Amino acid sequence: MNEAEPNDVTRVLNALDQGDPKAGEELLPLVYEELRKLAAYRMAQESPGQTLQATALVHEAWLRLVNAQNRTWQNRAHFFAAAAEAMRRILIDRARRKHALRHGGGQQRVDLQNVEIAAGVEDDRILAVSEALDKLAAQDKVKAELVKLRYFIGLTIEEAAQILNMSEPTAKRHWTYARAWLFREIQGASS
Repeated sequence: MNEAEPNDVTRVLNALDQGDPKAGEELLPLVYEELRKLAAYRMAQESPGQTLQATALVHEAWLRLVNAQNRTWQNRAHFFAAAAEAMRRILIDRARRKHALRHGGGQQRVDLQNVEIAAGVEDDRILAVSEALDKLAAQDKVKAELVKLRYFIGLTIEEAAQILNMSEPTAKRHWTYARAWLFREIQGASS
């Protein structure tokens, strides 16, 4: 995660916040590779045969970020938290669309060439995690942000701790608690 110096990203974000029209052009090259790696990691955990690729996920997230009404990011950590949320929303929207009756409802796409390996993260699981995550965020925003960075983007504990400006031991404790909390919440919802 060291492609761009954190201070460079923060400097450009501050310039963007102050209305510098060139700052947006400067920001994308600083964060693009990092976002692409994170999206590629997340997409690798999706079901085979996905039509959404990592590059498309990054581009769609970028468009959501730059077109957002309240587009002020205090620093690099805040920007990547916003990117994590944008990617999460994109994946959730896609999962919901796939389940909508007008889009085939509960039918699943099957690649006849690879029937035996047509498995992976199910859309129902993404939706269940998202719903539980919204409940966790109402109780503890920091733990919910950590889950977004780890689950939806695929950051390591160390990377997420750095972005959230917390120590690794604290991030590990938060991660352990959040995983147990989400597991109980999802299990309770499915019974």
